[in-house]
Amino acid sequence: MQTARYRATAWQEGGATTDAAGHSAQGQPVTRAAVIRKSAADRKLTPNLADPDAERAAFSWERIGAELRGKSLDVDGAASDFNIGRLAVDRNTDGAHAARIALRFLPVTGKPHDLSYGHLRLLTHRFANGLRRLGVGKGDRIFVLAGRIAPLYVAVLGSLKNGSVVTPLFSAFGPEPIATRARIAKVRVLVTTASLYRRKIAKIRAELPTLEHVIVVDDAGGPINGTIDYERWMADASEAPPEVSTTPDDMALLHFTSGTTGTPKGAIHVHDAARTHFATGRYALDLHPQDIFWCTADPGWVTGTSYGIIAPLLHGVTSIIDEADFDAERWYRILHEQRVSVWYTAPTAIRMLMKAGPELARTYAYPDLRLIASVGEPLNPEAVWWGKEVLGLPIHDNWWQTETGGIMIANVPALDIKPGSMGKPLPGIEAVIVRHREHGAVEVVEEPDVEGELALRTGWPALFRGYLDQDERYRKCFSGDLYLTGDLARRDADGYFWFVGRADDVIKSSGHLIGPFEVESALMEHPAVAEAGVIGKPDPMAGEIVKAFVSLKPGFQVGESLRLELIGHARKRLGAAVAPKEIAFLPTLPRTRSGKIMRRLLKARELGLPEGDTSTLEAGA
Repeated sequence: MQTARYRATAWQEGGATTDAAGHSAQGQPVTRAAVIRKSAADRKLTPNLADPDAERAAFSWERIGAELRGKSLDVDGAASDFNIGRLAVDRNTDGAHAARIALRFLPVTGKPHDLSYGHLRLLTHRFANGLRRLGVGKGDRIFVLAGRIAPLYVAVLGSLKNGSVVTPLFSAFGPEPIATRARIAKVRVLVTTASLYRRKIAKIRAELPTLEHVIVVDDAGGPINGTIDYERWMADASEAPPEVSTTPDDMALLHFTSGTTGTPKGAIHVHDAARTHFATGRYALDLHPQDIFWCTADPGWVTGTSYGIIAPLLHGVTSIIDEADFDAERWYRILHEQRVSVWYTAPTAIRMLMKAGPELARTYAYPDLRLIASVGEPLNPEAVWWGKEVLGLPIHDNWWQTETGGIMIANVPALDIKPGSMGKPLPGIEAVIVRHREHGAVEVVEEPDVEGELALRTGWPALFRGYLDQDERYRKCFSGDLYLTGDLARRDADGYFWFVGRADDVIKSSGHLIGPFEVESALMEHPAVAEAGVIGKPDPMAGEIVKAFVSLKPGFQVGESLRLELIGHARKRLGAAVAPKEIAFLPTLPRTRSGKIMRRLLKARELGLPEGDTSTLEAGA
């Protein structure tokens, strides 16, 4: 069986004059360089990972742990155990740093309000001690259901200090997804708002026998019977450091991840994950002490917890928290007014900014911005170049999963970027390509440019320790000391990794294996295309044919002529064997709230199949 690989001619070496959207004056895609070369002039600071090869050779997780522990004495002088909450907050409250802003909240309207490291320390102490007064302790499950408001962050960090296990949830979840997760986790405490309680929790509370306490963080609409008022409860709690001991291997976070069928899986992470959060914040996000950092991910998604809460606090930087929904003009204004230096966002948001046009981006300046990174799904080459041409910086894609707990492979600031690539493994991470053999065995592929399953050598601290109550499902994720990711990829001769698709997304057509991401990237080179999602559609002759679903940028009209133009465009880029045979237009594509296009949902709807778990589906998709 042959494998078809995308070699898009638009990315070969060369150059051309483009507009800010990356197209010629005639509106057609232009030739761009295959590699974005980095120079000293591109860097406003020396990267933390200035020499990746040397750092990788000298790296050890023990050294990272010693660095974290070395500053883990709290201000009262008592030695703390290895606890994510204390490491993230208390270790940054010595001397003048206590007054540094930890979290700056931008409300929908009104002025920003700040939490310093010192104030955050006392609030999280109060929360932990309040839980102890309720009889809630180590290992007990805490759910946090709220928008990006200060009590959410206090609750997450205070629960961790208490040794409890935290699950932040999407505030847009409906009652049934909440109930499903609550029953799996056997939740004891829920922290939420009055509005969310009335709309979502009241109707299901009787179905949750393990839920003992509901803490409501505001009094909108008046008191609610059977709940605890957050402000009064916090006022009665002690500010003394909580007397709780946790070890690196104690359970800390429970992140739910959805599959194509069945109930959500609860991925277990431990306090030792802080070492990965710290190292990857240093290497992949290049965090420096005076950075202003903005992670746009919702805390209900693992990125919003690992890199919206934990990693920036471990580095003692200031994080921007926007309480409003996405708005392109507002986002550009935040980058400008808040002087953001490191920005971590998602491909969906980048595509929405692209759709808004380059003129809007040019109404603001971003002199402090030095790194843009993206995660959630592979970033199309078009978007990487858009960042460089419109914002002045290429966008650095990286790869990881809920199960890995932290960034594994990244385009780091010191390395050249190959647009469309995931980058290279970070220090402490060994990634390989494997092919499957009989009886469940796998073989590591040594030669470059061979597609297979991406696997990671175990040993990094944030690797999940199980799926809650699903031991067999967990064991199937491993072969010896390799974690099998379920993602198909290839490694090129320079050591860069390239995403092909999820193993169950890959299209088998007339003997070719076709990665949907490659086809989507080619379609997105066309000036009319805002987003593209590609599936395999059963065909009696070919086995499967490639079908694409496309949403358009403003100013373009759905029609047969455009459909034929897109098919011709894809054939020129990919060849007739790989290009889509069918194209359908949709106003928007179904996405998760974390930004991933749900190809399986496109396929289910196309074929009339069960849609499976849709609890993470973006509203209205």
